[in-house]
Amino acid sequence: QSGALARVAATVKGRFLGACLLLLAAALADGEGEEGKRGVPLLDAGRLEKFMDELPDMPVLRGYGVAEGGNLVAGELAVGMYDTMWKFHRDLPATRVFAYGASRETATVPGPTIVAMKGVPTRVTWTNHLPPHHILPWDRSLAAARVGNAAGIPTVAHLHGGVQQSTSDGHSMAWFTSGFATTGPHFSSPAYEYPNQQLPGNLWYHDHAMGLTRVNILAGLLGAYRVADPAAEAPLGLPSGAEFDRNLVLFDRDFRSDGALFMNATGNNPDVHPQWQPEYFGTAVIANGKAWPFLRVRRRRYRFRILNASNARFFRLSLSGGLRFVHVGSDSVYLARPVPTEGFLLAPSEIADVVVDFAGSKHDAVTLRSDAPAPYPGDPGEKADTVAVMKFVVGSKLEHDPSTVPATLMPRYPKPDTREAVVTRHIAMYEYTKNGTDEPTHLYLNGAAYTDPVTETPREGTSELWEVINLTDDNHPLHVHLAVFAVLKQRSLRRVDEFRDCMRGGASGGAGGRNDALACGMRRHLAGGRRHVVPRQERGWKNVFKVRPSTVATLLVRFKPLEESSATASGKSGRFPFDVTAGPGYVYHCHILDHEDNEMMRPMKIVR
Repeated sequence: QSGALARVAATVKGRFLGACLLLLAAALADGEGEEGKRGVPLLDAGRLEKFMDELPDMPVLRGYGVAEGGNLVAGELAVGMYDTMWKFHRDLPATRVFAYGASRETATVPGPTIVAMKGVPTRVTWTNHLPPHHILPWDRSLAAARVGNAAGIPTVAHLHGGVQQSTSDGHSMAWFTSGFATTGPHFSSPAYEYPNQQLPGNLWYHDHAMGLTRVNILAGLLGAYRVADPAAEAPLGLPSGAEFDRNLVLFDRDFRSDGALFMNATGNNPDVHPQWQPEYFGTAVIANGKAWPFLRVRRRRYRFRILNASNARFFRLSLSGGLRFVHVGSDSVYLARPVPTEGFLLAPSEIADVVVDFAGSKHDAVTLRSDAPAPYPGDPGEKADTVAVMKFVVGSKLEHDPSTVPATLMPRYPKPDTREAVVTRHIAMYEYTKNGTDEPTHLYLNGAAYTDPVTETPREGTSELWEVINLTDDNHPLHVHLAVFAVLKQRSLRRVDEFRDCMRGGASGGAGGRNDALACGMRRHLAGGRRHVVPRQERGWKNVFKVRPSTVATLLVRFKPLEESSATASGKSGRFPFDVTAGPGYVYHCHILDHEDNEMMRPMKIVR
C-alpha cells in the first residue's frame, strides 16, 4: 500500500505525529492544483469543534413536470458545474469548490437532490462553467482526458444506478470543457435523457471524466437522485416528507488553514505518476456538506438514505446508545423484507436505505460513528479508532408516529436464479507495483488497460455469472453500469500467492498462461477456503459490492430490466426501453475513485 506521507498521516495514531507527517508532505509537494498553495499550513481538523453546524437539506430539483389536469410530463432541467465557495464548518474559512446547481448562486456541495418519478423521463442539460485550471492536482500521466494545449476542465455527469442509454450514461470519454472548447472522443451532446423506467430507489450523480473523477468529485461534483413511485411506496408506511425522509451524503476531506481543499500533490511513485496516490483519505468527516454536523430529531422514526461519496474511505457505521438500523433498501433497490442491524459496512459509492427509531433512545443525544480502518480492511488484526460522523439531538417528548416498517417491502422482485446464466466470466483484479518497492503504479481488471479492446459483450435480455477474483490486498467495491446483480457467495482463496503468480504469468504459471483462472486451478485454490457470509441487507439486487482481498465473489449479473413491466414497455420481453447497442457502450470498474482513475475500469458493450 501507499507509503506517501499524507496517507500515512491519515491513519497514524497520535495527533502530533500525524500532523508532523502531513506538514512534511506539504513541504515536499510541488504545489496544489493551479493555485500555488505552498506555504499555507494544513489544518489540524481535530481543532474544529464537532457538532457546531446543523445538518443542511440540499436544494430539491423536480425531475418531472405537471401538466394541466395534474398529469405528469417529462421534466426539463439545466444543471451547471460552477466554480464557487462553500462553508464546510462554522470556524473554517469558506472553501473554493466545484459544485452542481441550477445557478452559480444556488450551487451546493453536495449538489441539489433530483427527485424523479418512475416512468416519467427527466431530461438534464449539463453545462460546464468551470475555470481554465483545476483547483486540485491533475495528474496528466494517467490515461486521462486529453485537452492538448487548450485550457479547461473536462467533466461529464454519470447517473449511478440509472438505467439509460449509453449516450446518456456519462461515458468517461464523453467529457467536455467549458464552452465545448474541447470534447472527448465519445462526446455527442450535453443533453441527457433519463427514462426513469426502473424500480423506485436511490441513485446519485457525479463526475465521471477519465482520469479526473477523483479530483472532480473531491472538488464537489456529486449529488443525490431519487426515483419515486408513490403508488408502490406510500402503502409501505415508511417515514415520509422532507423532515422525516432525508438523504445523508457522507465523505471525507482535508483542508488547509485558509479553508482550501488539500490533496497531496506528490505521488507515491512520482517518477511514474507525479501526483497520483493509491487512495485519498481526509481527516474531516463531512455529512451533507458540513463537518461533523448535528440534526435535531423527534422521538419517532426517521428514514436516512445514506450514500458514501468518499474517494476511498469505507464507513463502518453504528449508533451510540444501543439504537439499531432497520435496512429497507440497498443501492437502488428496495429489499424484500426489512433487515435490522446494529452496524454495517458502507463502501465508496454504496447506498444504505435505513430507518432509525429515536423513540427508543435512552439519551438526549445519539452519535453516528464509524470504526473502519483506512485503507480498508487494514492489516490483519488492526483495530481502528472510532470516529464521530454526526450527532442527533433527540427531543424529550414522545409523540404520535404514523409511520411504520412493514414486515414485507417489495417481495415481487425476481429472485436470483443461477439457471438463467448463459455465460460464466472470470473478472480478475490486479495491482501492479514498481520493481523493488511495495508502491502501486496502476491497477487493472483482467490484466487489461481501459483502452484495450472490449472483452465483455453481454447479450441484452440475459443473465451471466461473474466470478470476481480479487488478487490484491484491498477491498474493491465493484460497480457495473446499467446492470444489477445479486451476490451468491464469496470464498477465500488458499495459497493465493501461488495462484496470483500463475494468473500474472509468473514462474509457476506453467501452461496456464496469463489471466486464465481455470487453467491456474481456481477451483483447487478455493477448495477448503473460508466462506464469507453475505450480510442479509446485501442479499437483494445491487449495483455495488465489496470484493474482499484474496477472495472470489460470485455474482449473478442481470442485463435486462428488473421489472418485466419496464421490459414490456419496449414491446419485447427482456429488453430495455431503449437501444442498448447505440452509443459508446457501458463500463464496469472499482469505485475507489483513485483506482478507477488509474485504469481499474473496463469497457462493456451490450449486444442483441
